[in-house]
Amino acid sequence: MFFLRKTKTDTEPLPIKMSGIRMGERLLQIGVDDPKLLAAMALKIGLSGSASVAVIDEAAATRARGGAADAGALIDLHVTPLDALPFDNDAFDVVVVHGVNGLLPSLNDQARADRALRETRRVLRHGGRVIVIEAGPRSGLAGVIRPYRPDVRYEAAGGAVAVLQAAGFKPVRMLWEREGYRFTEGLKT
Repeated sequence: MFFLRKTKTDTEPLPIKMSGIRMGERLLQIGVDDPKLLAAMALKIGLSGSASVAVIDEAAATRARGGAADAGALIDLHVTPLDALPFDNDAFDVVVVHGVNGLLPSLNDQARADRALRETRRVLRHGGRVIVIEAGPRSGLAGVIRPYRPDVRYEAAGGAVAVLQAAGFKPVRMLWEREGYRFTEGLKT
């Protein structure tokens, strides 16, 4: 008879598991929809890595500071336009675009989204990956209480897959769509 032991990763939030971040990596998170998730990612990479956050307004910065402080996580926070990130070329191993509340669809037009993600590609190292976390359909009672309402224009244009491809990421694939989340990954080759 075999017994399965719970490991530390079994208790990780779904977005942490799906992002594949590891201890020691240089992480950039763009957007802060869930400050607890930001803190969990910053703690996951540990002191041997670095966690930077880029947000577009002071309200998001306040949420990020609060989440990091509550968890005791160290973050390097920048309030900046997404198309002018204040980081060196090839500065990060992984970039997480946290867009559960509609960050990418909310950008003014497709060209702006392309510029923002091209800037993301610039700061990502060769072989690095970008993970876009967006809202997705929910099942069961959660789907009835809080139904998924996608941005029709954004989805018709191909969603995160199309935006990442337009920014030069290859290959791009949707990793998973479940439990109210959609994860899309692109690589910088």
